Amino acid sequence: MEISYKLNEISSIARKVIKVSSHKTLLFYGEMGAGKTTLIKEIVKQLGSKDNVTSPTFSLVNEYTSTNEKIYHFDFYRIEEESEALDIGIEEYFIDKNWLFIEWPEKIPNLIPEKFTKLELKKVNLTTRKVFIQ
Repeated sequence: MEISYKLNEISSIARKVIKVSSHKTLLFYGEMGAGKTTLIKEIVKQLGSKDNVTSPTFSLVNEYTSTNEKIYHFDFYRIEEESEALDIGIEEYFIDKNWLFIEWPEKIPNLIPEKFTKLELKKVNLTTRKVFIQ
């Protein structure tokens, strides 16, 4: 599924992503500035979290709480080797049935859970993005 959207439509796009996602593990692909973190912020909000969502670029993972579950947001942009993800205990996060949002999953190809929904974001211009959902 391919969806073009303006940034002011992000709430409806986030709801659509939640609705069409076949799994609670979402992989976010896209170049820097494509809108991965922006979309994740809105999805977390739509899941009922009141937490302040920020990119976990340096901490690798942030935890948010929604009305009845935890949400984990990973950003692997800065890692050099998959072992760095193992060092934070990534397997433990993957065992739970919580929402997992992973930015830069291409950095951990051998660690990705079997079941996931793939989102590829592309920047069209300053106000328009495309998301491809598989």
